Amino acid sequence: MTDQNIPSTRGAVDLSALAHQGPEATQSAPAAAASWTTNLDQGAFEQFVGMSQQVPAIVSLGSPRVQVSVDLDATLRKLVDAKGGKFILGLVDAETYPQIAQAFQAQQIPMVVALIKGQPVPLFQGPAAEEQIVQVFAQLEQLAVQQGMSGTAPAFSGEAQQGEPELPPLHQKAVDAIDAGDYAAAEAAYLEALNEKPNDKDAQIGVYQVRLLSRTHNLDLAQSRDKAAQNPDDIAAQLDVADLDVVGGHVEDAFGRLVSLISRLADEDRERVRRRLIELYAVIGNNDPRVAASRQKLARVLF
Repeated sequence: MTDQNIPSTRGAVDLSALAHQGPEATQSAPAAAASWTTNLDQGAFEQFVGMSQQVPAIVSLGSPRVQVSVDLDATLRKLVDAKGGKFILGLVDAETYPQIAQAFQAQQIPMVVALIKGQPVPLFQGPAAEEQIVQVFAQLEQLAVQQGMSGTAPAFSGEAQQGEPELPPLHQKAVDAIDAGDYAAAEAAYLEALNEKPNDKDAQIGVYQVRLLSRTHNLDLAQSRDKAAQNPDDIAAQLDVADLDVVGGHVEDAFGRLVSLISRLADEDRERVRRRLIELYAVIGNNDPRVAASRQKLARVLF
């Protein structure tokens, strides 16, 4: 989700004007399997927006006549349905319903946008690998938790499968604490898990994720950006904006900001920012190409 791929949302549809017509469920999913994916027309779209008050609602603007779009929708359907109702997915034929595409000022298809509590959050345009979408969804889930969205939506079709694999007890304790907004308790649970099993990578990443959520929970985006712009050498201000950029999906901006800051610092200050950057790398995922690219830039600055 780089800046050049994020379309403007000016002129978007009035998201507060919601109708009451239910979405039309897709017919391609097996009857016995639950699916949180639906085809959207103009009327169903308005109700779909309303559902974004409970869970992130992802809109894929594409065309069944464009193979890249067809392939992307298949991947999105797979990943969203695997979430078990934490997300919902609406597929829009932008050629048949151009008014929906115009609401998001789509300049090309495919284009994928999320709605959180009625507000659009641009995700990406064009094709995307499954691994990249997984990372984008992880960021979206963090943003949803930050907005107090921890529930699930009913499936559009089929029946939800029972018996999801259970998390280790301390991991489940951390997840429950996150859902309750108790980030201190969540971090304590993950740290306890690490104490019991020092090589628990999931717990370590969990610690970093919870710390990120805790740091950004009460930050105001506009005020934080203004403070950072006016004080380019204020380490705390720069760290705040980098955190907010990661949560908001502007990963490359966050990494670039901190690498640039590190280049201007020395000794303990440099190490402080470097450690934060390493934590953010772990949150995004060390196999993510954006992390690899940033690590190269960081190495040039450090060495």
